[in-house]
Amino acid sequence: MNKKDIANIRKQFKVDNDHLMNIREIFNVYVRKESGEIYHHISQPFQMLEQEAQELFLANFKKVLTGHLDAKLFELKFQRDVEGSTQMILFEGLQAETTEDWKENMLQIVGKMFANAAYEFDTVVTFIRGEYRKPTRKRDLESGEGGDDAVYSNEFILCSLNKTDQPKKTLVFDYIEREFKSNNLFDPIVNLESPLSGFLFPAFNDNAADVNHILYCAGKVNQPDERFIAEVLNCEDIITAAEDKDSFEQVLKNVIGDEVDSRVISNVYEEIDKMVQENKESEPPTLDYRDIERILEVSGVENVDTAKVEHAFKAVVDDEKHEFKASSLLPKSIKINTKVADVSVSPKDLKNIKYIMYQGKRCLLVEIDEDVIVEGFRLESETF
Repeated sequence: MNKKDIANIRKQFKVDNDHLMNIREIFNVYVRKESGEIYHHISQPFQMLEQEAQELFLANFKKVLTGHLDAKLFELKFQRDVEGSTQMILFEGLQAETTEDWKENMLQIVGKMFANAAYEFDTVVTFIRGEYRKPTRKRDLESGEGGDDAVYSNEFILCSLNKTDQPKKTLVFDYIEREFKSNNLFDPIVNLESPLSGFLFPAFNDNAADVNHILYCAGKVNQPDERFIAEVLNCEDIITAAEDKDSFEQVLKNVIGDEVDSRVISNVYEEIDKMVQENKESEPPTLDYRDIERILEVSGVENVDTAKVEHAFKAVVDDEKHEFKASSLLPKSIKINTKVADVSVSPKDLKNIKYIMYQGKRCLLVEIDEDVIVEGFRLESETF
């Protein structure tokens, strides 16, 4: 799945949108902390919920589908030949004709979630199943054709795992008794703002369902739950965007050394960004050692040869066939931290910063094209 596919699905989670996002059933399972015991579960038609409850859940489902790919969201591939595989359980859940069969499938997944995991708080696992529709083309304003007349249609299951919080004691004013008193509430609050994890099955590519992949949501950025991925979802290992970026930087260090001109770094990121921009409408570009060699050469690195780059690549990456995702390698900004000041610049502007020695002192020289204003005052310029 690409970010456009995910965004298209996410924006359909809204009230009274059955023609594009028909959520038929919602199944909530309340699980006790530490023991992993199922205390209660209930399945009901989603439309039977009060509108306020629908809105809370829909916002939660959007959270499950929010985040950058390979950082918060990960498209995972199912392992082959796994006994009692989650892939088969989910597929059977999609095909289930009765609510009881659907519940039984989902309870199997809940069992896998808590088989080897204990939380310090009660949790709620929420499943929905429904149909996602997407028009094959936009409606033509003149002819009126298109829009909902012809749609891609796919069944799906979405899961959200959420913690519960204990309510805080508060001081309230009783209007009837006209007195102040403490408000002692004992019902736990289901935290729908920050899902612990979740997933969407199947994945969608080119408007078609891909039952061999699943979209997984991690609770925190660049911190996927490896146990959840392997034991609950039965999926293959993944590499986060942060890990990819760290490995790429290490390959560069192995080739060009620890010291480098700022223009070289800036040129490297410009070349990668160019690849990303040129492939916006197609598959996200990737880099192997040959691509890295080309980028370093055009970026101004001297004495670059294939053998050197290949050796550096193999020294860092275990899989010789691994390819870095270009989009994972681009920092939003580059931070230069010193005791005197912290400077943050975009990768393309790094070439305007020089590290120099002036009168025996280390200095950062920043090339700018406008006056500098400090606390409302224009700084005087000096010529060295």
